[in-house]
Amino acid sequence: MKILLISPTQSGIGGIAQHVKSLKNFLEKNDNTVEIISSENTFTIPIKGLKNPSFMISSFLKTKFKKNFDIIHAHNIPSALAMKNSSGKKILTIHGVFSEQIDQLYGKTTGNISRKYEKNSLSWADAITVVSKDAFNHYTSLGYKVFQVPNAINISSLPTNEDRRYDKQIIFAGRLSNEKGIDSLIKIAKNLPIEINLIILGSGPEEKKITDLVASQKNIHYFGYKNNDQTIALIRGSDILIQPSLNEGISSTILEAMACKTIIIATNVGGNNDLIENNINGYLIESNSVELFVNKIENIFENMELKQSLTDQAFKTVKEYDWNQVGKIYLKIYESTLNNSK
Repeated sequence: MKILLISPTQSGIGGIAQHVKSLKNFLEKNDNTVEIISSENTFTIPIKGLKNPSFMISSFLKTKFKKNFDIIHAHNIPSALAMKNSSGKKILTIHGVFSEQIDQLYGKTTGNISRKYEKNSLSWADAITVVSKDAFNHYTSLGYKVFQVPNAINISSLPTNEDRRYDKQIIFAGRLSNEKGIDSLIKIAKNLPIEINLIILGSGPEEKKITDLVASQKNIHYFGYKNNDQTIALIRGSDILIQPSLNEGISSTILEAMACKTIIIATNVGGNNDLIENNINGYLIESNSVELFVNKIENIFENMELKQSLTDQAFKTVKEYDWNQVGKIYLKIYESTLNNSK
């Protein structure tokens, strides 16, 4: 098959970027021809609130020069207009519940506008996939036929080196934006005992809040953006990964932490519920519960004998989310969609 992937991003540590990059690798290993349109090879305006709209327009124009694809696979709603403009069977993957994400990022007014565009986008697709049960339930309740295909990682290809900088080391890795719970992250950091060191990886619109935090907290360390190999090494070298998100699909970072046998504390939202069984393979905390986050972190360091059973169970879970399994689901959807047109 000849496949065009359209995504707002294909680089960085974000879940969509890693998903698209790994999907491309899987498809090519299975003798498909793949091209990508993303912000890395298409004009965008790198300003908060303008990057996605500018990508929508520029990717729409770029598809006029892309012909003879069997499958057009768009990732998230900003890619849908370019998908509509392309020839080929159209697959739309939604990473989370799009309108809820917009509500959190830009407020209810913009969220209401996004719902109208989202409705149009869904109508343009020949098949719709989502990455989490939460999103599956949401879009199914609106009357759409939806396939659930989770995020995945290449477990066997993860780097095995470990980067431990501190005796008691915890880590946050992700986009520094509101929906990732950055305000909660800052409050958690301010309440950590001094002997527990928090490493923060990532970049985004809330970066200044993090740099201001680091200036006043000796046990908080901001390393900025790191490539995937560096990120994995730091996750593997950490005792705990924390993720205080307000909204999540299936988090690649959580999957990687499971594969690295690092304990996970995450909020009880979205796709986190698909991955984490509380007290079995990790811990779930309600959103904005800063005190509970801090208490759980302290408790883990006081009871490190719990680590083995938690991380062993997490490793069993992550095996279900390997690209060797998940990629085959996409291929079946592609083939079924093509066959329906014959």
